[in-house]
Amino acid sequence: MPTELAAIFWAVATLALYAASRLAYRRFKRWWLSPLLTTWVLCGALIVGLHTSYHDYLRGTDWLAGLLGPATVAFAIPIYEQRALIARYWTILLAGVLVGSAIAVGVSWWLAGLLQFSPEMRASLLPRSITTPFAMEISQRIGGLPALTASFTAVTGLFGAAIGESLLLWLPLRSSFARGALFGMGAHGAGVAKARELGAEEGAVAGLIMVFAGLVNVLGASLIGKI
Repeated sequence: MPTELAAIFWAVATLALYAASRLAYRRFKRWWLSPLLTTWVLCGALIVGLHTSYHDYLRGTDWLAGLLGPATVAFAIPIYEQRALIARYWTILLAGVLVGSAIAVGVSWWLAGLLQFSPEMRASLLPRSITTPFAMEISQRIGGLPALTASFTAVTGLFGAAIGESLLLWLPLRSSFARGALFGMGAHGAGVAKARELGAEEGAVAGLIMVFAGLVNVLGASLIGKI
């Protein structure tokens, strides 16, 4: 197949699989039908089945990764709508993001040591608990592999969104603010999508926490890099 046609094929196939996965998830509401997971698995199976290299796949879909930045910026809309809530709880937001980020990095560092990761792999794992555009930027700054970081981030988000709803059954989180914060800090993008299913305020708070955590971690990585 000519290179141009192959690129178009993979772009169309990825979008079609995502659309089908989204319909299936809306119909059955099972975490393992999440488009984040099913599109990933189905595309991987198609790549292997057609004996295509990952490089050839990226030639047709690399532009999708470029949309992560604008998609993240779009979270500013619900954040703006909830500005009164932010003004009231900004100290709690800041404390929660700092503590959550410290725990996430600490667990990642411990896990990398337990699995005896190389320094490059360790640097790729550390920013896994923030949304992908920020995580890839941090990974590059501290010597990791951004593409590998994106995979770690996707797995973290999917797992966090999957267990987050179960955690709400036994954690004493009664307010929409607390529920949204749980998903925003624990599962970033996938968590925001799950939080929006619970309610508009939960989704807004989750989006705020996700973006705020990304900014704090980028600034922290820059400081650590200079030190």
